[in-house]
Amino acid sequence: MDPDFWLFAAVGFAAQLVDGALGMAYGVISTTVLLSFGVSPANASASVHAAKVFTGAASGASHIVYRNVDWKLLGLLAGGGVLGGVFGAYVLTSVPGEAVKPYVVGWLFLMGLVILYRAWRQARPKVFSWRSPFPLGLVGGFFDAIGGGGWGPVVTSSLMGAGADPRKAIGTTNTAEVFVAAATSAAFLGSLLSGHWETEGLRDLLWSLAGLIAGGVVAAPVAGWMTKVLPLRLLTWIVGFVVTALAVWQGAGLL
Repeated sequence: MDPDFWLFAAVGFAAQLVDGALGMAYGVISTTVLLSFGVSPANASASVHAAKVFTGAASGASHIVYRNVDWKLLGLLAGGGVLGGVFGAYVLTSVPGEAVKPYVVGWLFLMGLVILYRAWRQARPKVFSWRSPFPLGLVGGFFDAIGGGGWGPVVTSSLMGAGADPRKAIGTTNTAEVFVAAATSAAFLGSLLSGHWETEGLRDLLWSLAGLIAGGVVAAPVAGWMTKVLPLRLLTWIVGFVVTALAVWQGAGLL
C-alpha cells in the first residue's frame, strides 16, 4: 500500500477529530497539508471536498446520535452553503493554480487567526437570530470551495458569536457540511467533464484521498462524543496555532 495512504490517514484522523469536536478545521488542515506537498489549489480543494462527503456523513450521523443538531438551522445553512460552494468551485477552476495559491494561503492564514480569536474571546454578546443562517451559509460555502477549507471557521464561529448554543452550532455545522461538500464535489466533477477545468495530477492523489477518508471516518464517532464531554477552548487554541503556523510556512515558500 502506498505510504501516502498512511500519512494522510493520520492527517484525516487528526483533522476530523478536531473538526468534529470544534465544528471547524478539517478542510483547512487537510488543504494546507496538501498544498505543502505541492498540490495545486484546485486539486487540493477538489480532493478535500470529495473526502468531506464521507467524513462529513460519518460526523453528521454521530452528532445526530448525540443530539447536537438543530434541524431548522441545518436546512438554512445547507441551502446557502450549496449555492456558495458551487459558485466558489466554478471560480476556482477558472483561475490558474499558481495565480490563486497566494490568495488561498492568505485565506488559510486568516482562518487560523479567526480560530485563535474564538479561543481567546469566548464571547457570545448577541441573542441568536434565525434571519442570518442562509446568507451565512452562502458566504461559508463560497470561501470553503475557494480555499478548500473555511466552512467551519466562518459558519461555526459566526453562529457562536451570534449567541447559538456551542454544541448545536458545532453539530449542525458539521452535518450541513455533508450537503455543501457533495454539491461542491459535483461542481468540480462537472467542470472536469465539461472541459471547463483541465487538470493534471488529480489521479496521483487517489491514495492521499483514500487516506483522508479512512482516517476521517474512523475519527468521526470519537469527535461526536468529544463535543459532549471535553472542554473546547484548549482544542481551539491548538488548531488555531497549527493552521496559522502551516499557513505562514506555506507563505514563506511563496517568497
